Amino acid sequence: MTELDHIQLPSTLRALTERSEALDFPMASEPKTGALLRTLAASKPNAKLLEIGTGTGIATAWLLDGMDAGSTLTTVDTDVEVQQVARDILGRDPRLHFVLEDALAFLRREPAETYDIVFADAMPGKYEGLDDALRVVRPGGFYIIDDLLPQQNWPEGHAAKVPVLLQRLAADPSLIIVPLAWASGIVIAVKHSR
Repeated sequence: MTELDHIQLPSTLRALTERSEALDFPMASEPKTGALLRTLAASKPNAKLLEIGTGTGIATAWLLDGMDAGSTLTTVDTDVEVQQVARDILGRDPRLHFVLEDALAFLRREPAETYDIVFADAMPGKYEGLDDALRVVRPGGFYIIDDLLPQQNWPEGHAAKVPVLLQRLAADPSLIIVPLAWASGIVIAVKHSR
């Protein structure tokens, strides 16, 4: 038995994967990460979710699959070509709103404590603008990041940034975190008010 033996895939995943491969897009979230995102999305009814880094929409599909009818997802990216894949395949879902903009500019305009879940799947909101991303998470909300274990597509010098980020999150008194050496390396943080 593997971790994914009993996990049903989103109905849109095959089409998204095929289009991602056709674009040679190597940065899509893996199924283990997606299954976790779907589960966390299902835990927040009538929620507002934010995804930083739409890519081709693979993680977006998992989030949508876990959300209830009263929830909404805003997904932000700067790459029109890859985000267009997600728009083509997922764009009819009325719960989904696409933003084509620099994520840091977007985050800095958002009111504090706006989102129940923030999935930062790009450098902005994770390594850049971390405070801006954490600011928009509601108390009781999740801040989720992945790709913390060594990746073949990491730029030179990136590996040194990971422990600094983990130390920063662990030292934040407004967060309770759990780092997971699972999938691509994940941190789930919950914002609380003490």
